[in-house]
Order: sequence, then structure tokens, then C-alpha cells
Amino acid sequence: MLMAGLTGGIGSGKSAVSARLAERGAVLIDADRIAREVVAPGTPGLAEIVEAFSPRVLAADGSLDRASLGAVVFADEAARRRLEAITHPRVRARTAELAAAAAPDAVVVNDVPLLVEVGLVPTYHLVIVVETAVPIRLERLARDRGMDRAEAERRVAAQADDARRRAAADALLSNDGSLAELYTAVDALWHDRLLPYERNVRERRVARPRQVQLAEYDPTWPQQYARLAARIRHALGPTDLRIDHIGPTAVPGLAGRDVIDVQLTVSSLAEADGTIAQRLADAGFPRMPGDWWDDPRPAGSGRWEKRLHGSADPGRAVNLHVRVADSPGWRYALLMRDHLRADPGQRAAYLLFKQELAASAPDGADFPTIRDPWFDEEYLRAEEWAAQTGWRP
Repeated sequence: MLMAGLTGGIGSGKSAVSARLAERGAVLIDADRIAREVVAPGTPGLAEIVEAFSPRVLAADGSLDRASLGAVVFADEAARRRLEAITHPRVRARTAELAAAAAPDAVVVNDVPLLVEVGLVPTYHLVIVVETAVPIRLERLARDRGMDRAEAERRVAAQADDARRRAAADALLSNDGSLAELYTAVDALWHDRLLPYERNVRERRVARPRQVQLAEYDPTWPQQYARLAARIRHALGPTDLRIDHIGPTAVPGLAGRDVIDVQLTVSSLAEADGTIAQRLADAGFPRMPGDWWDDPRPAGSGRWEKRLHGSADPGRAVNLHVRVADSPGWRYALLMRDHLRADPGQRAAYLLFKQELAASAPDGADFPTIRDPWFDEEYLRAEEWAAQTGWRP
């Protein structure tokens, strides 16, 4: 099943998004609701909290007095961590139970207000962030919750800021407009991305790539790579395999196709064909069918075999190259990236070369071809640069 995380700052309209997704058919798991359930009267969770913090955190009816507990833990880091050690395992266990009960073809949406703050981003196939300008959020908190300005500002400041949440977002929903506009964006996300993503994960299928044109450098490409790498690392854990950002999107300032190239380093292709392939597919990176290899440098020295995985997410094209450590193809991918990063002249020459190829293929055909002689020449230049600088991969 597809596991999506949903978050947003207080007053952003996250609840409206979760309700709309539930209407469309998503299985909604509300972390706040679960957090209340695991400390309800009569639960082991509440008993342990009382043992840790005394009966003063109880209301007159025997329920948890959240205000009193908050006063205890808000400014005491050790107390907060003690509380989290009681509640977080119970919340995780109940969340896992609810997810396991969902249908195999479900889109499970985990509504987690502090998803970014507690480091859960890599655990989902996709993270949805609802973003609303702070002045609008403050206005909504006063209007809808009767919160005074100072309290609203304190609540907003206690959470991750917009920049940090935006860095975690695979899908960003702006909620500065009307509710109808928000619903239109949610519906498009559901039909165009979440449903096909779920199907692709279930069927172990790479999303059919659209024609990808040459694009100007996107400064968020490294950030997007970081999210992908964290997701891959989480899926393969506890194995600590090397993961690198390679290809044009890894070279600052360089235009390229909007495809994130990632290199995963393995000890052997046999290792790549075992549990690694299964875990990658489960995480949304199924293996592409067929045999894959890189053209050798220099030409004629035998092909460089590898495994190639792609993304099941129709909203983010990815080439995940699985190569053996210290193999020629593995080394070349890192060498070319670092050479282009270090040499502005070669970076400009490469960009001109790609622009000329793009002009000759206006329909978006695959370019540039790695069989072009330009790459043999670049390989020799890069090797010379490596020898002069003492470069090591």
C-alpha cells in the first residue's frame, strides 16, 4: 500500500486536506487522535504518565489534564523526553495496527502535525505539506479557535518554520486562497499522483516518464535528492550503503533534464539482486526490467554492467543506478560530476553541447546520448584533472 505523510503548521488547513482525502477514499490515520487514545482513562499509558509525573497531571474526572502536563514538560527537556518515551512507542504501535488493517491497495494518509519535527519524513513514500502564510494562520486561529494573538504566535513559533517544512515536501499544497481552490488542488493530487503512485508500488512498476525537456537549473534539486536518499537509506536500514547524487542535477548551475540521478553503491550485483531490490521496490523504487549497462570509457573496453531502478511516483522522475563499489562505471559517474563541479569552462561547454542536442531534438527525445564522442573527450579531460588534483571518489 502507499503510505503518505500529511503535515502543516497550526492553522494551515491541514484538517481540511485530510478530510478531503478521506472523502476521495484515503485511509486516514490521525496521529493526534491516537495520541489521545493511548493516554485515555484506564490505559497503561495514562498510568505510566501519572507514575512519572504524579497525580497532579490528572483532571478531576481522572482524565489527563493536558494543560498541567504541558506546564511540566514545556520548559524541561528531560521531562519532555520522558513523556515521549511513554507515548511515542504506543502511538507507533497503534499506527502500525491501523495501517496493517488497511486494504492492500489502500492509500494510507498519516496526518502527523509534528511529522517534520520528529524526523518521520523518510518513513513515507511521499510527504504532503499544507502551507499557508503566517498572517492568515494567525487570523484563522483567532477566528476559528478563539485564540488570542500572543498564544497563536507562540504556537506557530513552537513548530517548524515554513522553510523547513517546504524542504520536507514532495507535494506542497498552498492554502492562501479559498476552500474551493484547496479542494481542487487536493483532488488533482489524488487523481494524478496518489492513485497512480499506489498502483505502481503495488505492481512494482516504474512510472511512465513524460517527455522531459532540458530545464534551467533548479536550486531545489539537491534538496529533492536529499529526500530521496533519506528514503532509500531508511528502506535499506540498518545496512549503511553509500548513496550519491550524480548526473546533471548534481552540478550546481547546470541545466539538465528534470530527472534526479542517484547512485547506490553495493559490494556485488548479486547483493543488488537480493533483499536490496525488494526493499527498494517496497519503498517506491522498483527495478526496471531488462539488462542495463553503461557504455565504457574509452570505447571498446567491455560494457559496464549495473542495475537500474526508477521511481513509482509519477510526480518525480528518478534514475537509481546500482553499481558495484570501485567499478569503472561507479568511478566514472563520480568523476564526471566532480570535474564539472570544479571546472566552470567544462561546465559551460557541456551546457552548450546539451543545448545544441536539445535544439536538434525539439520533441524531447532522450539527450544527450552517452555514445556521443564528446563524452570520450570529457572522460580524458576528467582523468587528467583527477591526476593533477589527486581526486579520489
